[in-house]
Amino acid sequence: MKSEPIRRALMAGVLVATAIAPVVMPMPAYAQFGSGIVFDPTNYAQNVLTAARELQQINNQIQQIENQATSLINQAKNLASLPFSTLATLQAQIQRTQQLLNNAQRIAYSVQSIDQAFTTRYNGATASTSDAQMVANAQESWKTSVAAFQDTMRVQAGVVGNIDGARTSMNGLVSASQSATGALQAAQAGNQLLALQSQQIADLTALAAAQSRAQALEMARQTQIEADGRERFSRFFDNGN
Repeated sequence: MKSEPIRRALMAGVLVATAIAPVVMPMPAYAQFGSGIVFDPTNYAQNVLTAARELQQINNQIQQIENQATSLINQAKNLASLPFSTLATLQAQIQRTQQLLNNAQRIAYSVQSIDQAFTTRYNGATASTSDAQMVANAQESWKTSVAAFQDTMRVQAGVVGNIDGARTSMNGLVSASQSATGALQAAQAGNQLLALQSQQIADLTALAAAQSRAQALEMARQTQIEADGRERFSRFFDNGN
């Protein structure tokens, strides 16, 4: 490093100062040489020590600059963005699952559609309901139950199809997280892993909703059959048969 020669110069200055100290002690305050040259060993030693202190200060400043440069490099790494994103893949998988739910047959995932169906079809036969209407309602209920189970199997197929994409995304995110060079990249990889987990939870929620819908419609159909049976039984006795 650039500061190494300065450290060596500093050590050399200190060694010179320590070497001069025992020599100058027994000498007089100054010495007279030829040509009028005067040598003051005490002043010389002080100058050497002053120079050593200045070198030490310069060395400290260089060390501070090196620390600041290292800190800036680390900050740049921490601010580097993760060069890997699974957002588009996750959004596409969620849209496919949502589309399967939107394609629900006969009775959609809508409060208005459900209320209308249970008002006209699943409320059971009454004295004013004709035999032909009861048969028609029974046929419609059966078709609706079959369609609901078909919808459930479609959602199941979609969820299973998303597993391969989820596995690929997970492998990529784990690899990116392990090779992250800074805090931002690690945080972004972690956020994308959470997004992947949310997508999988959304798939499971959609599957549970489809299964519950099919089971609820089948239970409503069974209830309708029982109500229609009681009405037919009542009519049978009312006719005196």
